[in-house]
Amino acid sequence: MKKLTLCKFDFNDLDVEYHKRYPFRETDIFIYLGDISNMPDHCVVVRQSDGTSFIGYHTDNFIELTEDEV
Repeated sequence: MKKLTLCKFDFNDLDVEYHKRYPFRETDIFIYLGDISNMPDHCVVVRQSDGTSFIGYHTDNFIELTEDEV
């Protein structure tokens, strides 16, 4: 994913039993700031609605928004 891309957390890629372990909602939109260079496959995102930063979550759990979702 490119830096500064609007994205969402992909709950569809996780078992339902894990959904409650994440501080995200299905309606949250994030701005992808990029991968953490010394923590491979982990990233920093910021929730658009309130500016809260989330650090160290798996990059592949976030997917870019489609044109219709933007």
